[in-house]
Amino acid sequence: MSGGWADSTRRDELPPGWYTVIRPYVLHRDEYRCRWREGRVVCGHHANQVDHIVPGNDHRYENLQALCAHHHAVKSSREGNAARWAVRTQRPPERHPGII
Repeated sequence: MSGGWADSTRRDELPPGWYTVIRPYVLHRDEYRCRWREGRVVCGHHANQVDHIVPGNDHRYENLQALCAHHHAVKSSREGNAARWAVRTQRPPERHPGII
């Protein structure tokens, strides 16, 4: 398998207790309901995934939310596309006019 989680080390960065304490706590706290918001409307479908609200390694409970698989994929895709776009839009450094 290539791409996605196959070659990722992201799971290695998760804190001890992620699967046994943290993830179950967040799902229970959010009542297994997707917290995805579109304006003032919350999805509310069954959630089985835990998402970092602000991407990175901040694993505090207040930075975690339950999401359904669909909205977690949407959010991850948007974040990945934004990161790729940021790299593409960087202007390459100009060569010094004295360098041949």
